[in-house]
Amino acid sequence: MRIFTRYIWKEVLSHALLGGALFTFILYMKYMGQLLEMATRNSASLGSVAKIFLMMLPNVLSLTIPMAVLVGVLLGLSRLAADSEITAMRAVGLGVGFFLRVVSAIAVLCWMVALTVSLYIAPKATAALLNLESSLTNQQASFQVEPRVFYEDFKNYVLYVQDIRAGTGVSRWQRIFLADLSDPVTPKVTTAADAIVAEGGNNTLLMRLRNGTEHELVSTASGPEYQVSTFLESELPLNIGTQEDAHIGHSDTPILAMSNRVLYQHTKGPDGRIYQIELQKRFAYPAACLVLMLIGIPIGISSRRGGKSAGFVVAIALVFIYYFFSSFGIALARQGKVPVFAGVWAANILFALSGLFLLRQMATGGTAGAQLAGIVSKFKTTRLLKLSHERSKREGSPHERGRFPLILDDYVLREFLTTFAMVLVSFVLLMLVFTFFELLGDIIRNRTPLVTVGEYLIDLTPSMLYLITPLGVLVAVLVTFGVLTRTNELTAMKATGISLYRVMVPVLVVSALLAVALFLFDESYLPTANRRQEALRSVIKGRPAQTFLRPDRKWIFGRQEPGKPGRIFYYQFFDPTQDRFANLTVFEFNPEDFSLSRRIFASSVHWEPQLQQWVFEHGWERRFDGEKLSSFSEFNVESYPEIVERPQYFKKEALQSQEMTFGELERYIRDLGQSGFDTKQLSVQLNIKVAYPIVTLVMAVLAIPFALSMGKRGSLTGIAAAIGVAITYWVIQNTFQQLGNVNLLPTLLAAWAPDLLFGLAGTYLLLRTPT
Repeated sequence: MRIFTRYIWKEVLSHALLGGALFTFILYMKYMGQLLEMATRNSASLGSVAKIFLMMLPNVLSLTIPMAVLVGVLLGLSRLAADSEITAMRAVGLGVGFFLRVVSAIAVLCWMVALTVSLYIAPKATAALLNLESSLTNQQASFQVEPRVFYEDFKNYVLYVQDIRAGTGVSRWQRIFLADLSDPVTPKVTTAADAIVAEGGNNTLLMRLRNGTEHELVSTASGPEYQVSTFLESELPLNIGTQEDAHIGHSDTPILAMSNRVLYQHTKGPDGRIYQIELQKRFAYPAACLVLMLIGIPIGISSRRGGKSAGFVVAIALVFIYYFFSSFGIALARQGKVPVFAGVWAANILFALSGLFLLRQMATGGTAGAQLAGIVSKFKTTRLLKLSHERSKREGSPHERGRFPLILDDYVLREFLTTFAMVLVSFVLLMLVFTFFELLGDIIRNRTPLVTVGEYLIDLTPSMLYLITPLGVLVAVLVTFGVLTRTNELTAMKATGISLYRVMVPVLVVSALLAVALFLFDESYLPTANRRQEALRSVIKGRPAQTFLRPDRKWIFGRQEPGKPGRIFYYQFFDPTQDRFANLTVFEFNPEDFSLSRRIFASSVHWEPQLQQWVFEHGWERRFDGEKLSSFSEFNVESYPEIVERPQYFKKEALQSQEMTFGELERYIRDLGQSGFDTKQLSVQLNIKVAYPIVTLVMAVLAIPFALSMGKRGSLTGIAAAIGVAITYWVIQNTFQQLGNVNLLPTLLAAWAPDLLFGLAGTYLLLRTPT
């Protein structure tokens, strides 16, 4: 009896650990880029980033531990059922009660761990995370300001720096333009030849400007007076404005940081329902370990033919159903439509009753157990019959020697493609499930039609297929060659004179074709689907209809020509349909010392198609010679032929890189760069558009020696290795990308370095593998 118990524990725990790691990785994916950006920009030290990572872990584990229990029970028992080991155990007198007692020991242990995490560890970790984020806001580094980019994160200021030389603790800026927007209509403008910049603490930067000029329009008793003053040296503190989405993770982080006692005291206040829901959730989510175990046991031991694949698919479906009912009930409780207890515990009660019913049916030999077994294994049986039919058709047709593909290639490809398809579909479904949970509160609050939600998920699927394909290839290669090694089929192939390189050919050919297909997919359908899903997401979130034009971009650098004055345009409103500005100011600079040489203001400016010029109305023009005002004139109507920027120049589209093809993104970068916008991130993304599809082939090359080195340890080890390799690649790829974004690496190196590193590692390991 003890042998059976330990054997079942081993199967359930191994699959539970794997499932927990997988779910935790998926939930962490959306925060990984933000964490690595903090490290690469020196907004936080590596130690602080590691602390943030660990402090976020308890809240993630509160969700993933119950999922891990369900995956462990379903996959572990499904594997035993597929190999008829469950049948053998029941034949010697071990009933459903025995499996319930054995598995419940693991479920109770996980419930205790999850309850401890939910009640004590997670609130303390969240409180520490809030304190750490608060301290990090005062450590913004000056080199976050990029050269030749309008920086608007300072309170009431807009900054433009022509060149930056970073140093230890301080930076040196050259050719500075600073606009004080305390009065947006007539901003005070400061220009300087250079500046020394250091962190001042309390969320400020200290600038020591040198050789500069100040331009200000001052109201006096006699009317507005334009003042120009120069200085040799001037100090100016800049306050960094509060950024949106300052908290990493949940938007309701302060509530999550409350202790149980404080939370209970708040339940008696005016907004007590919100705090009651949070307090009940801290008990309800850990209890999911028990209720998911109850429903997982009968389904797992009923999966006679489906095996792990059936168990994994059913696990995803059950996770979706459970968290759908849980999120739906919590949303209703927030709105006061149901009692708090009923809303929070509804999913647990429903699953517990369903699990007890199925367990009783299986124990008493009811018809529900037999019907459940048939449903679970139906899709696997259909697939096996289809594969058998296709195999018989292929074996009936002769193959000539030297022809590609041969019967051997068909066999390897069938195993590879079957695993690849299962992994791809499973991971995409899993990510869609998590996305649905994330948006469920918005769906209920904004009463979004389910048709709109379905269209959003459909349009989101192509981008997920694009992202998951390399991981699917990695897992498929590891599992395929791991199975060939474990069953000694690879040894038999080598014995007939077929080398490892020849066995690899079909997998590498298909991986290369997938890489080409990903690039073409990104060049054709994917950008359109991404634009649609972004628009639908705005509808679900209850945001107004999104326009791709950026009306908030009120600062733009004009066309730069060697030897000619540079211009900065500032406006309060631009109508792209009428090609008309309101309150437009044009700052013109001396190209030699970056001093202001002319300033034009007009209350209205419109494009005249017949003249092919801008027509300025009701404004003034001032020309400067150093600190002296050399001329001043007012006008009702005026035009300036030297201003050659046409209306299209100001109609910059704020598109994401994934919403454009390679050619569109290349033109977009060239256009934005000329206008003074930051294009470093877009340049990295441009190279990633080519580098990322190639990683499909790189993963195939890397996975083969890994699979052969695992020997006969099984496909579970292969999947675990695949997750480890995927996490490593994801971290390295995001790290290099963020280094490229802050100009610490060339864009080519930032995009291609992960492919080169993993490709060289795979080639080296492959060459050392006996063929």
